[in-house]
Amino acid sequence: MSTTASYAPSPALIFETLNAYQRSGALHAAIELDLFTAIAEGNTSARMIAERIVASVKGTRVLCDYLTVIGFLNKRGDDYSLTSDSAVFLNRHSPGYVGSISRFLGNVEGLEAFKDIAAIVRKGGTVMGQEGLESAENPVWVEFARSMAPLTTMPAQLIADLIGAKDGAKWKVLDIAAGHGIFGITIAKNNPNAEIVAVDWASVLSVAEENATKAGVADRFRQIPGSAFEVDFESGYDLVLITNFLHHFDVATNEGLLRKVHAAMAPGGRAVTVEFIPNEDRVSPAMDATFSLMMLGATASGDAYTFSEYDRMFRSAGFSRNELRELAPSPQRVIVSYK
Repeated sequence: MSTTASYAPSPALIFETLNAYQRSGALHAAIELDLFTAIAEGNTSARMIAERIVASVKGTRVLCDYLTVIGFLNKRGDDYSLTSDSAVFLNRHSPGYVGSISRFLGNVEGLEAFKDIAAIVRKGGTVMGQEGLESAENPVWVEFARSMAPLTTMPAQLIADLIGAKDGAKWKVLDIAAGHGIFGITIAKNNPNAEIVAVDWASVLSVAEENATKAGVADRFRQIPGSAFEVDFESGYDLVLITNFLHHFDVATNEGLLRKVHAAMAPGGRAVTVEFIPNEDRVSPAMDATFSLMMLGATASGDAYTFSEYDRMFRSAGFSRNELRELAPSPQRVIVSYK
């Protein structure tokens, strides 16, 4: 007798996937309406929630039921409650609130990049123009800097702990494509002897400067505006942060940048790279593996690279060794590279 479970083919996954845009649309709507905050404040029935968010009772009930089905709410009888994830990350009163990321992840330009994935696959890269989202001074990165900073708070602190920032060593830190600046700023907050030098477009660095001022480290935070491929990094860096940047480019471009990074580092310096890094099978973990499609649609030549691919890039650029570190509970991974 066979122990293999029988499986009857079903079109359910096909139907669900073709309608998956409704899933993201529902979450964007709930964040816009501040529905999760309304429930956190004690509004638990569809009518109470509807009154709080100024919406129809029927529409609120349908949205809440849908959010329950896809895992963002719990339902008991006619009352809704937040899941642990929603309570921490989607309640505006929570210090872990990250609802602002909806503005960047749902921006029109980003959605346009994926209107015709068949065309993207045929081409092997973005159909948004020659450079995609990487065009010079693209205003989308200002929105990124403003919207995505809350999501970075936890991994930034994990990295500061990982590299021993609290030991207080005198560090000169280069933050490449700094964006909101949170990674470098967090190191400065943990290490009073760290000086941060941030590289990015001038319009983006203005957001990072605001964040540095709010964090009380503006006196140890300075800027080098411009493209990381063109500006002079200066030299003598003990630490270089390369966060969510290399995935935008092809191997040859990355190796050229990494040689420049290597030359700017002090003896014994380290580079810390934060990325979505799939396993060597390229289909796990799911979030890291599916990130490659995002890069295919949004960039001319980017990808989600495996650790072995990054290891070759860094070694080609002159680094002596590279260590892969987990960053749980963040889905991203870290590579620490040594000069």
